[in-house]
Amino acid sequence: MEALATFKKELSSPKNIFITTHVKPDADALGSSLGLANYLIKKGHKVTVVTPTDYPYFLTWMKGNDEVLDFSKPSEKAQAQSRLEEADMIFCLDFSVLNRVNELGELIRKSKAFVVNIDHHQDPEDFAHFRYWSTKAAATCELVYELIVELGDESLIDKDIAECLYAGIMTDTGGFRHPNTTKNVHLVVAELLDKGADSSQIANLIYDSNSVNRLKFIGFAITRRLVVREDLHTAYFVISKKDLKKYQSQTGDTEGLVNYALSLDGIKLAALFSEREDGIKISFRSSSDVAVNKFAASHFNGGGHKNAAGGKSAQTLKETVERFESLVEQCQVELFHSDPVVAD
Repeated sequence: MEALATFKKELSSPKNIFITTHVKPDADALGSSLGLANYLIKKGHKVTVVTPTDYPYFLTWMKGNDEVLDFSKPSEKAQAQSRLEEADMIFCLDFSVLNRVNELGELIRKSKAFVVNIDHHQDPEDFAHFRYWSTKAAATCELVYELIVELGDESLIDKDIAECLYAGIMTDTGGFRHPNTTKNVHLVVAELLDKGADSSQIANLIYDSNSVNRLKFIGFAITRRLVVREDLHTAYFVISKKDLKKYQSQTGDTEGLVNYALSLDGIKLAALFSEREDGIKISFRSSSDVAVNKFAASHFNGGGHKNAAGGKSAQTLKETVERFESLVEQCQVELFHSDPVVAD
């Protein structure tokens, strides 16, 4: 309560506010950032939203998107850094450790501004003056809504803010299908709908906005790059840089691909291995009883939620996949509570 009182005091007069989120922002990351930004602007603050990298084209409909600065773009980096240096308050949304924002992390660590962290991931780093954090929340957007209400400003949530927050909750619950879809999620969503959020339109913008290249890429991945190991209750995609180039892949084009692997009968663990310029990016998904975040943290320098996590590898694509299969074989008891696979 003392921390909340200090936070309220910091917001009681107009401030220069800097908001950022994790690399390759998803709907929860961008939705929470822009939802909060639009609210703070109504309160009379000067607000800048900066992302460490670009983000999917199907998120660009959110109000305030045109003002977002991409720190990875040389043409926008200097302005973004200047706004950070001028900031009285810094909001860090949808990440719990500063290395999730690349170069921005150390700049935030050195800043003399009042730092706020709003997040729902596990094992937060102690870098904020005020943390509004809960792993019970399905999405950071859910927490942003609750914080606005706790500040007594629910009446300021308009259609634009509601739609930003709804997008993050919808996607981080897998369209309200994941086990994190709690009673509170439905209560919050009901309030956002009451504020004017158009659920059908948001779902269409995010889930049904595909380029021809993306659809061809998904078809190619399913038919040519899907590996199913029924004996290991595991399925995964292996996507090379050559594959991404062939289909002129854009940021967001691999979004949701891993879920096709998890949808297969008998599969409890799914993965997507994407070869990037800076190494192998890995997305993990799992059934409700498999803690994939622990597996990612232990073996692939990653983490996340119990059933949705990420990781990375500095090995080659082939070496990474081979290591993954070997680890799954070794960790049968830990992952699936079953006996290890015995080779013939």
